[in-house]
Amino acid sequence: MPELPEVETTRRGIAAGLVGQRVAGLAVREPRLRWPIDPELGRILRGQPILGVERRAKYLLLEFPHGTVLFHLGMSGSLRLVDPPPPAPRPHDHVDLELANGTCLRYHDPRRFGCLLWIEGDAGAHPLLRHLGPEPLEAGFDGAHLYRASRVRRSSVKQLIMDGQVVVGVGNIYASEALFLARVDPRRRANRVSLARYGALADAVREVLGLAIAQGGTTLRDYVNGRGVPGYFAQQLSVYGRAGAPCPACGAPIRQLRIAQRSTFFCAHCQR
Repeated sequence: MPELPEVETTRRGIAAGLVGQRVAGLAVREPRLRWPIDPELGRILRGQPILGVERRAKYLLLEFPHGTVLFHLGMSGSLRLVDPPPPAPRPHDHVDLELANGTCLRYHDPRRFGCLLWIEGDAGAHPLLRHLGPEPLEAGFDGAHLYRASRVRRSSVKQLIMDGQVVVGVGNIYASEALFLARVDPRRRANRVSLARYGALADAVREVLGLAIAQGGTTLRDYVNGRGVPGYFAQQLSVYGRAGAPCPACGAPIRQLRIAQRSTFFCAHCQR
């Protein structure tokens, strides 16, 4: 599913084409997403200017004078700007946000696990957002934060950094890659990792996410950015999806196991 780098790449790709534009209409071909789309949303948005395009965790936020449109891309969704005149919609092109200049923002989601919600008032107070942890690329996230959060945890360190109430946006791919970069065994109990090693892990999380954003995210199956281009970070993955391949650091075979029902890849020789 699209994770923080993919959502941030999408945000950067669509923001310039949206901010300052007015909404001409909303074409909803399939309202049955994870939650039904409000049938009044087109009326609410028509004529409103888009003031900003922000990201919180894996959510995209389109800011309007009277509220916020929240997008989540689910397991297979994508958002892309379509230049005028827009081509006929493909299968699973469920929603077009039509702009006054003829451009539209098209939402594509084969599995329909994403969402499109209207929030009035403070978006940060919405139930989907209000309990989220700090952003990993902003102030407030560091090794000391992870260390404090880990003291009462008996679960694995990998589960800790994938907990959105501890830190947002560290999905399965990036958790495996960051743990490898920091040389931390994903199976280790969170409360058995030292402050110094959490410092290295926080640095690794930031480095991996930053590199992934620079490469436009990771495309393993469906993801494309706001201009329909896939992400290229998959070509730089060190351990994820490479079970049996030699570790790029020591040559030992990469191992695969499941932690909390998620595939996990690591080097048992390098990661302690």
